[in-house]
Amino acid sequence: MRKVKIFVVFLFASVFLSGCISIPHLSSTALSPANIGTTPTSAPIVEGNAQAGVPGLGPGADMHGFLPFPQDNPWNKDISGLPVDPDSNLIISTIGIHPLHPDFGTVWNGAPNGIPYLVVSGSQPKVKVSFDYAEESDNVPYPIPPDAPIEGGPQSSGDRHILVIDRDARMLYELYAAYPDSDGSWKAGSGAVFNLTSNALRPARFTSADAAGLPIFPGLVRYDEVVSLKEIRHALRFTVPKTRKAFVCPARHYASTLTDAKYPPMGARFRLKASFDISGFPENEQVILRALEKYGMILADNGGAMFLSGAPDFRWNDEELGLLKKVKTTDFEVVNMPTPTGPEGEAQTC
Repeated sequence: MRKVKIFVVFLFASVFLSGCISIPHLSSTALSPANIGTTPTSAPIVEGNAQAGVPGLGPGADMHGFLPFPQDNPWNKDISGLPVDPDSNLIISTIGIHPLHPDFGTVWNGAPNGIPYLVVSGSQPKVKVSFDYAEESDNVPYPIPPDAPIEGGPQSSGDRHILVIDRDARMLYELYAAYPDSDGSWKAGSGAVFNLTSNALRPARFTSADAAGLPIFPGLVRYDEVVSLKEIRHALRFTVPKTRKAFVCPARHYASTLTDAKYPPMGARFRLKASFDISGFPENEQVILRALEKYGMILADNGGAMFLSGAPDFRWNDEELGLLKKVKTTDFEVVNMPTPTGPEGEAQTC
């Protein structure tokens, strides 16, 4: 889950570990609102209207069935019947045999395990955020409180993502490498804002808070969906160590110098094979596996091999989640892809 483009200090380590570096494609055009397409804690979580699909408020709040983006959005598309990509076997063999790794749970290394999110109301004050890569970030005020949950905790030296959903405006605000300032403002490597009622994509070759230029929140495994709804109705987010210098829709950005077709492009969608028997898994894990069969998982960043992203929650059963490691890379297939977009040329539409 390391995004290697922002800080030079990470560059050499990332080359050694993954063979991939990110060459930023900068633009002089920053976005404006007009064209912008966790763990529950002791803090109070205000319940929303479950019947109306109104999310609650607070860290790791119950979304009450609210589905980000329209039903026909790529994240919400049933891909179970789509053909397999001709390069599927090549790509899978290049990744190698690895277990599906649930990169979320309760606590790991003293911090909530996963990528946390926060739901706020429309009255949450917006603050200034300054970016290292302002040219590809959405330079607007963000509704981020001083105590917003940070991936890995306040002292983390990792990706430090912050995800905030404005439930009233139906807007998603995401930051990468976020650090608070004493005056209430924030500094971040990059940031992006998404209208959760729109299918609009980021401009081609623009990053986001994720290396693939994608939103993060819609691809998380969440406790409220798995345990309360008993259904995940969208694709999930995952990482592999080495990716291609290319992307396919809905991704908009790459983070690699590798060009061989044996490496998956950002946005590649992996699907759990229909022949895989999920009957021996606990109920909650079957919910996750059914989503991987129906919606698949979308490659979003360079990181651990077959690392599946989710939100932290103290109610997760880490031992049961660990059973997902019985699923291997070879139990997946790559869904048929259009010709990937590289440094030049027009990007595909979804």
